Amino acid sequence: MEIFLIIIFAFLGGAVGSFLNVCIDRLPASKSLVFPPSHCDTCQRKLSFLELVPVLSFLALRGRCRSCGVRIPRRVFWVELGTAFFFAFSFWYYGWTIPLATTLLYGSLFIAIMVIDLEHNLILNRITYPAIVLTLIIDALLPEPGIVMGALGAGVGFIILLLPALIFRGGMGWGDVKLAALIGAVTGFPLVFVALLVGVIGGGLIAIALLITGRKKRRDTLPFGTFLALATIVTLFWGNDLLNWYVRFFNL
Repeated sequence: MEIFLIIIFAFLGGAVGSFLNVCIDRLPASKSLVFPPSHCDTCQRKLSFLELVPVLSFLALRGRCRSCGVRIPRRVFWVELGTAFFFAFSFWYYGWTIPLATTLLYGSLFIAIMVIDLEHNLILNRITYPAIVLTLIIDALLPEPGIVMGALGAGVGFIILLLPALIFRGGMGWGDVKLAALIGAVTGFPLVFVALLVGVIGGGLIAIALLITGRKKRRDTLPFGTFLALATIVTLFWGNDLLNWYVRFFNL
C-alpha cells in the first residue's frame, strides 16, 4: 500500500512540476499563468492532453515539438522528474503528517525560485513578497516553527544577508536579501542559520570547482539564490539533525 501511495505522490509531483515549468517560463516575462493555454512557443500550437503528461510525454516526443520539431528545453523534463522525486521522497519521509503538507508547499516554491534564478539571475518580488506573507500566516496556525520563531527567523535571515549587501555593493543582489527573509520564515529560528550556512558552503564549493575547471572566471556572477533555495529544501528534511550535529561537534 505504501509503495502505491509513493507512486501516486510521484505522479502528483510530476503534475506540480509541469505547473512549475509554466511559472518558470512566464513569471520572469510578466506573463499570465493561465492564458494562453500551454503551447509550443515556436509554432504556437496548443498542446494536447497527452503532450501535457509529465515526464512521459517528453520521452515519447524525444524532446521535440510534435508539429514543428523544435527542441523542448531539457529543463522541462528535469523539473518534472525532480519534483516527482521530491514529492515521492517527502511522502516516504514524513507520511501523512502536517510537515508533509508544508514541505510539499515550500519545496515546490523553492524549486521554482531555484530554477528561475539559475536561468535568469532573478529572484522575483512577485514570488518572494506573497510567499513571506503566506508563510507567516502558516506559522501563526502551526506550532512549528510558530509565529514567534518564524518572524524571528525572517528578521535574522534578512539582517544576515543585508549586511554583506550593504558592505559589498554589487556582490549580492537585494533579491537574495529578501529571499533570506523568506527562508527564515519557512525554517524558523534557529534553523535559518543552518539553511544559510549550507547555502553559503555549497555555493562556495561549487564556485571553487567552476573556477578550477575554468568554466567560470573570478568576475563572473553565480546565482546565489539557487544555492540558498536548494539549501532550504535540505533544511526542511535534515535541518534539526545538522543543527544537533553542529552543537555536539563544537560542544556548545
